[in-house]
Amino acid sequence: MNILILMCDQLRGDVFDDGHVCHTPHMDRLAARGTRFTRAYTPNAICSPARASLMTGRLPHTHGVLSVIHTVDDDQCCLRTDLPHWAQGLETAGYRTGYFGKWHVERSRQLNTFGWQDFACEGSPALQANDAHVVGDAPWSLEWSLDQPPGYGSSRFYGAVDTPPEDRRVGARVRLAEEFLDDASSRDNPWCCVLSLQEPHDPFVCGSEALSAYDIDSIPLPESVDDDLVNRPGIYRKAAKVWAHMTPRQHREAAACYYASITEIDHLFGALLSRLESAGQLDDTLVVLTSDHGELLGAHGLYCKNFTAAEEVYRIPMTLAGPGVGQGQVCDGRVGLHDLGPTLLKLTGCESMDTGGDSRSFDELLHQPQQTADWQQGYAEYFGGRMLLTQRVVWDGDWKYVFNGFDEDELYHLKTDPDETHNRVHDDDCREHLERLCRQMWARCRDSGDASLLNSEYPILRVAPVGPQF
Repeated sequence: MNILILMCDQLRGDVFDDGHVCHTPHMDRLAARGTRFTRAYTPNAICSPARASLMTGRLPHTHGVLSVIHTVDDDQCCLRTDLPHWAQGLETAGYRTGYFGKWHVERSRQLNTFGWQDFACEGSPALQANDAHVVGDAPWSLEWSLDQPPGYGSSRFYGAVDTPPEDRRVGARVRLAEEFLDDASSRDNPWCCVLSLQEPHDPFVCGSEALSAYDIDSIPLPESVDDDLVNRPGIYRKAAKVWAHMTPRQHREAAACYYASITEIDHLFGALLSRLESAGQLDDTLVVLTSDHGELLGAHGLYCKNFTAAEEVYRIPMTLAGPGVGQGQVCDGRVGLHDLGPTLLKLTGCESMDTGGDSRSFDELLHQPQQTADWQQGYAEYFGGRMLLTQRVVWDGDWKYVFNGFDEDELYHLKTDPDETHNRVHDDDCREHLERLCRQMWARCRDSGDASLLNSEYPILRVAPVGPQF
């Protein structure tokens, strides 16, 4: 069995929900021939830690990548090389492996160290040579730049260009995967290919043709766009001031550009899958569609990620289709991005890797999607990146608890409050749920060896509703 992983950056999971305005016909067809997970989540809200968790099956505090690698010194963002990566297991089993596009896991750019034989990632000579013929993002037919607060300069935030995606960076990345697949398909070895795109990460750049398919004035605004963020951490309100001057039209334009970028990706992915089908490889290939994290896109009056632990950030797409996967299935089991590696090894019959209990295979859900009793809980970590914002996120069924070491905790009932506008952390009727989820947090800390929180006996660190000794 071959493996093709189609990975985007900052792609929300809800764009594939029924009735969503985003046009994704090819990815919808992929879901129709496979299993789509509606509660898949990322173990971290930013790129590098999430991607390192994907590769290792470990939580960030274990694999060592706690922040975005380009924002800190080398010794502050170190992927542990003594931990196994699932690509190494595939390589040992005789797979030909290839990785193309955004890596953003560690700085060596020597992906062969981690099991990837053929690769072209950001900053590598192979990718630079490939991008030499990229036309670029000009001219602009729609453009808006963020220029507030004063003193930060102006940064393009969204816009549309007349250049088709095939001639831009996104198309160049796809061509690398096409070349690998054309060659791999002619050989006897099974193969694994990861196509990792930067898009639809901000700035939200799309082609004018894709944008024209959207009626900007009819794009719905998030239900929480005017959230006053009371009873939430103060830094949420502070961050919202950056976007407070955006008009409803600008919110809709940003969303339209984001969705149009996804539509372009959908078109490119569809062409790649058709290429595999023409080569007689599709039926023998496990196709995975996922992302490292989501995007706020105006929810709670915010954009990008960081700061808030909102579902728009943590919920990601996760669709698998191919051998060993039931068709047309939808599963609401809570699976993590870091669970994907163990799942791939299980499905391919390769030797499992030690994840220290941080993750597990969800292969059972691919043919029994309703058996989710053991898949109701989830756990994520956030270490703040360039600001000290320690967070832990715990899901259990419809309940969600966010431990904010720096400010007010959060407690939401997602079934009755899907937009997370009613923090119930001080609701006496919810005290039992609050303490139960907090105890689950401490249990995960103990089980995974998260000493940074466990060593909180010092008086000033006693800020959780219950302590680790329960």
